Amino acid sequence: MFVQIRKWTLTEGNTDKIIERFTRKPEQGPSLIEQQEGFLGRELLVKDIRRGEEEVLMLVRWESKEAWKSWEKSPEHIAGHKKKIKENGAKPPKPDYIIAMEHGSYTVIE
Repeated sequence: MFVQIRKWTLTEGNTDKIIERFTRKPEQGPSLIEQQEGFLGRELLVKDIRRGEEEVLMLVRWESKEAWKSWEKSPEHIAGHKKKIKENGAKPPKPDYIIAMEHGSYTVIE
């Protein structure tokens, strides 16, 4: 199994913005990534904190690294990222409520 992990550090009170972005309602049906061969699942985790910076983790599980690479190279994935690029070719600025975003990819051993 292959896992991608993304971690967002957010200003206080903004966890819901990340949760809404990656949560689908049942009537919307499966997302493109959920229909991708080799996709196993996605979980959103919210760090239990009371005040200050907030953290959200997203784990995306794949059958294999090859399945993930297939998604990364798919026309649907590429088109989704192209939509985010402005007419001048620049990426939009990161929202001010995102302090930092980290990501990594891992091969599951056990």
